[in-house]
Amino acid sequence: MSTRHILLGLLAAGPSHGYDLKRRHDERFPQARPLAYGQAYTTLQRLVRDGLAEVEGTDSDGGPERTLYRSTDAGSRELTRWAGEISPPAPFVTNEIFAKVVVSILASADPAAYLAAQRAAHMARMRELTTLKTAPHADLATVLSADYALNHLDADLRWMTATADRLTTLTAEVDSA
Repeated sequence: MSTRHILLGLLAAGPSHGYDLKRRHDERFPQARPLAYGQAYTTLQRLVRDGLAEVEGTDSDGGPERTLYRSTDAGSRELTRWAGEISPPAPFVTNEIFAKVVVSILASADPAAYLAAQRAAHMARMRELTTLKTAPHADLATVLSADYALNHLDADLRWMTATADRLTTLTAEVDSA
């Protein structure tokens, strides 16, 4: 996910402080990794440097001085370009689970036991996400984010089942190489 574009999108609603942008990021993208304050401010500085955002002013409201940022016309154009760009499917898939299965075979460990433990961890996370999305006051962003994660976890589970069914063949291939 492009932090610079997400911040530009949040700035499209109007000028904001870095603190507010970080908070809104975490609210709007509940299943994403929370945005670190340092990352928010570093990204804002880069947006200013690149002419995509600018400092509108500072205020303190009785507390520490806070900088107010706003998107520029160039920032709006960049956001529109990025939002309309089709995200290509990844040409290479890095799968840590697959790597651990192969390493388990290489290390004469038990890849079936690893897959069973990983499956249990996935199932536990799926239960957490289901509880989250079916909570009485869950907002649509939470539901959609949880659905996205659940679909990916489900795909992993299907892959783990297929891999477990083929472990004998995979082990023979790995051992013969």
